[in-house]
Amino acid sequence: MSEAEERHASWLELFFDLVVVVAVAQLAQRLRHPTWAGVALFVLMYYAVWSIWTTLTLYSNVRAERTRTRSMLIGMFCIAVMAAAIPDVARDGGLHEGWFIAAYIICRIGASQTLQQSGTIMTAWPAAQLGAGLLPWLVSIWADQPLRYLLWGLGLALDMAFSVLRSRDPQRLIAVMERQARRFYARARRWEGADRQASPAPKVAAAVLDPAHLSERLGLFVIIVLGEAVAQVILSSSGMAWDWRFALAALAAFGLIVALWWLTVRFGINTVVGPSDRPMKAYVALPAHFAMTAGLTATAAGLGVAVTQPAAPLQGGIEWVLGGGLACYFAASTVLGAAARAERRWLWSWGIPCVVAPLVVAAVAGVVPGWVVVASSLGVALWRVAYRPREGL
Repeated sequence: MSEAEERHASWLELFFDLVVVVAVAQLAQRLRHPTWAGVALFVLMYYAVWSIWTTLTLYSNVRAERTRTRSMLIGMFCIAVMAAAIPDVARDGGLHEGWFIAAYIICRIGASQTLQQSGTIMTAWPAAQLGAGLLPWLVSIWADQPLRYLLWGLGLALDMAFSVLRSRDPQRLIAVMERQARRFYARARRWEGADRQASPAPKVAAAVLDPAHLSERLGLFVIIVLGEAVAQVILSSSGMAWDWRFALAALAAFGLIVALWWLTVRFGINTVVGPSDRPMKAYVALPAHFAMTAGLTATAAGLGVAVTQPAAPLQGGIEWVLGGGLACYFAASTVLGAAARAERRWLWSWGIPCVVAPLVVAAVAGVVPGWVVVASSLGVALWRVAYRPREGL
């Protein structure tokens, strides 16, 4: 493919994203009446959905037109099962919790095998192919609460740690995989009774990512989550009085969503112009993308509740879901901006302040009306929008 023929998301990938829309909506509903344990469980379930989407996105990125429709549709069905089970996890005896675990394991194994059949190693994000954190999920099938959720957390930590550490030294990872391939090859030759020196063992190569396509796909996921924020605001507006305080809350919520959308469209997931045109390393971009989109999902849930009570202070933890989610989004974008070598004045005048400000808003949310909280959150986002890089950057 030439540079003129820049690759974009396929119809299959866009169709696959539809089921993620439902999963994000189900996850946002879990945060409308938050507890600390509920927020932690949200993070674990969100990671399960996000990791499947990421694995299959990397697969389609590498395979391009050779992407198998069957593999994508199986992944889509597994996410659909997980989305249907999300409301029952840790509730009412976990009626469909086993289905959530099974769908996750089946999809991760299937996606891993599909990547392995390509004959390359996903050095950019090894967890997508090697499944370092899958064993705790397998063990969790036989575990009871709360040990089950601790095992899920261990799986998340192993996936992240393994991918970040291994992807920083791809040549070492390839060397390890080549040694394993030679051992398996030699064992197969002995089993067949053939001469081991008859033919060389297969070579292992690193999968080559398409940075432009991956950036587009990560940005589209952000748009999916922002779509959930729009849905939360609209659905929460039905069946309530539309007075001036509601109007201010709804307008501010819509403005906040538009500001976040503008940042994504204008700058990508970095949300800042960096002086370097080098592609972002996957071990930086993907964890930041996970934190960013999880934060936006929490923000969406918070906006949905704030619009329903614009005259009353936000209480019961939803103020921290809203403020903490927005802070998480800006923290992830600040890390990405720093990794892209953004200018120092942006870091100290726009990056870090936009992380701290939503937490300050959440701290005072219990004594001010809900519409003020939403309007203040909009102000934080507009401050980030107001940044303009210096000439020559």
